[in-house]
Amino acid sequence: MNHHVRGPLLPPPRGPLSAAVTAYLRGTGPLPDPAGARAADPYGDDLQLALYLCYELHYRGFAGVPPETEWDPELLRVRAVLEHRFGAALRADTPVHDSLDDALAALLVEPAEGTGVTHFLCAEGELWQLREYAALRSLYHLKEADPHAWVLPRLWGRAKAAMAAVEYDEFGGGRAERVHARLFADLMTDLGLDTAYGRHLDAAPAEMLAVVNLMSLFGLHRDLRGALVGHFAEVEITSSPGSRRLAEAMRRTGAGPAAEFFYDEHVEADAVHEQVVRHEVIGGLLAEEPELAPDIAFGIDATEYLEDRLARRLLANWRAGRSSLRTPLDSPGRTAPDSPVRTPLEQEVSHTS
Repeated sequence: MNHHVRGPLLPPPRGPLSAAVTAYLRGTGPLPDPAGARAADPYGDDLQLALYLCYELHYRGFAGVPPETEWDPELLRVRAVLEHRFGAALRADTPVHDSLDDALAALLVEPAEGTGVTHFLCAEGELWQLREYAALRSLYHLKEADPHAWVLPRLWGRAKAAMAAVEYDEFGGGRAERVHARLFADLMTDLGLDTAYGRHLDAAPAEMLAVVNLMSLFGLHRDLRGALVGHFAEVEITSSPGSRRLAEAMRRTGAGPAAEFFYDEHVEADAVHEQVVRHEVIGGLLAEEPELAPDIAFGIDATEYLEDRLARRLLANWRAGRSSLRTPLDSPGRTAPDSPVRTPLEQEVSHTS
């Protein structure tokens, strides 16, 4: 068996589910009992990390884990149980708009007095908070657009052509140095962060893992293609104003030119993408499959729900002068003031908003 030697290291587990999945990937133990997955906190650290480990096999995998494990039948069965637990909770807990038009309209309205993470970082965020934000977002941005690419074979006509056009921009328009994942790595370098793929996984709380897992859940299931398009619409429509605020935060704190450029690039690009996604991707999909309108709305609303949970965690900690991370960043001189070093047991405790 040819073991995969590249890729990030497997992270420490956060409970019995992730411990068993980790052991199975290492070839040292059995998979978890599905009954444990069915009873686990659907938003907790243990289930979210176990699900993240399963999904990551479809991206770059982990060092020492054989590539063929991606399609291991027993692991896929366990993943399905984890997905069902997570997905059922989202269906039960997400406040869903009455119609797709209502969901889209809500995205287009910027509140006069914004209270979200990007508003906080723009107005008063400090450099250590921007570093934490970048470390967390690296779980997605270092593979930016990859989860959305899964939907391309599941679309056709206008929706497929428009989605491919937006993805082409995300992947740098044919220029490696302009790939958005590369631009984010440059941002991380400006902030003094390790840019290795998966480096900050252990620092990320369950709320961040859930945000990234949602993309993979939607992207890897053909029957959730409408929800994936909804998720993509939410990201693109809200990105431009949020990126403008983050670019200003980077300038105000002297983060560096690459840090500023990443968000300046998204202000311009995503303003265009918003129109393409609304009129061509969603419009084209509905022209072919109008029955998917509720799924698109769910994708929008579920994304908002999980982003709100993450925002509450970040803001509660930052406003109290505490780190939002499970483990400290790698540069002690530039971390949150008075950030406690937690014991392994404390690191396994699931944090909720």
